[in-house]
Amino acid sequence: MNGRLIAIGDIHGYNKSLQTLLGAIEPTPDDVIVTLGDYVDRGPDSKGVIDTLIRWGRKTQLVPLLGNHEEMMLNVVRGDEPHHAWLRYGGIDTLESYNFDGDLNFLPPEHLQFFDSLGDYFVHGEFFFTHAAYDPGLEMDQQPAELLRWHSLRAGIPDPHFSGRTAVVGHTANHEAEILDIGHLICLDTNCYGGGLLTAMELPSKHVWQSTPEGVLVR
Repeated sequence: MNGRLIAIGDIHGYNKSLQTLLGAIEPTPDDVIVTLGDYVDRGPDSKGVIDTLIRWGRKTQLVPLLGNHEEMMLNVVRGDEPHHAWLRYGGIDTLESYNFDGDLNFLPPEHLQFFDSLGDYFVHGEFFFTHAAYDPGLEMDQQPAELLRWHSLRAGIPDPHFSGRTAVVGHTANHEAEILDIGHLICLDTNCYGGGLLTAMELPSKHVWQSTPEGVLVR
């Protein structure tokens, strides 16, 4: 691989933080940028985050994964689930960023296309990427959606995957804004929406970029 492999943790509507990281990383057409899901909800500019990801997706090899917050939003938009749970977990912030006027068809076509493109997992070399977790004994195409998008590492850290690959995940926010790295698993959710940091990590070097919620680069 000529380019870099870089993962970015849960963004949650913090577009300034995302723009700061991408500006520092300066992705090239040869780089693979894996975003681990949860682009929307809780932060101030979910719509801006999607605009930024779409724009950078034209310049680099963006691999966006589906988070539980996108799943909740899409279930509401498609009429498959009531809105109560999504609104309780940050959906109101997302609706406000889209200037919601009561019409559930609030997503622009380009944004709908982006959300439809989100993957469940991504495998690259010695690493695999999911939003939340995985079953260590199953092939990636057999993984339950519940584990991929909803399992909290506080409820139990999975054993190493039988493939020997290192897992890179988000979802479980570290309230001290620290990266969890236990060897076979790395969690990059460093609690940006809770006042922590947004984190990007290059692999396998583990070089890190981090930004505050206000968009200040700290490393």
